[in-house]
Amino acid sequence: MALDTTTAFVAASAAIAIAATAFATAWAEKNIGVATIGAMAEKEELFGKGLVLTVIPETIVIFGLIIAIMILGLVKG
Repeated sequence: MALDTTTAFVAASAAIAIAATAFATAWAEKNIGVATIGAMAEKEELFGKGLVLTVIPETIVIFGLIIAIMILGLVKG
């Protein structure tokens, strides 16, 4: 089964969508995590808010997954 270039480009586009959102999420979680640890060092009761703020960037990866699935839907089987 040979793949044509269109299928290859669609697959690469879906991979880029996932990779870009994964890197963006990692960068955001790193910055939020550092800020949360700094805030918790001063006030321990900020743990709950920091935990919620650390989890919120995960939605970026979910959006990337949805976009990748939509891109893969462009391939006619």
